Amino acid sequence: MTIEAKDLKVKNLIEISQTEFDALYRHSSVGEIPVGETRGTVIVAPGTPFGRIVAPLARLLFWQGKVFNPARRDLLNRISPLRFKAIRAKVYVGDSWFDEGKAIVCDYSETSFLARTIRDEIREVAPGLYLGKAYWERKPLLNFSLSVGDRNR
Repeated sequence: MTIEAKDLKVKNLIEISQTEFDALYRHSSVGEIPVGETRGTVIVAPGTPFGRIVAPLARLLFWQGKVFNPARRDLLNRISPLRFKAIRAKVYVGDSWFDEGKAIVCDYSETSFLARTIRDEIREVAPGLYLGKAYWERKPLLNFSLSVGDRNR
């Protein structure tokens, strides 16, 4: 599936294969660190029926996105159906664990006891749309997207 960046939406990311997802991530630029609230979508087993089921369930029950605070160079995750703001991470541009290019890093190692072994990294694939990769102790855990505003839903 070839999609132009201007036409890219979250629903497209759920439909592409893991290989296509990785290629899109690899060829995307860092972009600007998001500001404020973002809408998150968990993307596991992209391009499969299982992946299409998991994405809305994960948002409903567990994780709705992140709230970035550039003044503090950190973020809080929005979790649970009540959208609590919790689980802080430091945010900075650093080297990607995926391909050693630059990425926006969400580092929980010094800010969260529960998530200290987790690291997220994101790249902007279209204006206001970010692809993310989550790692558990340097092992790939899952993919996700973050969108700013209504344009990318």
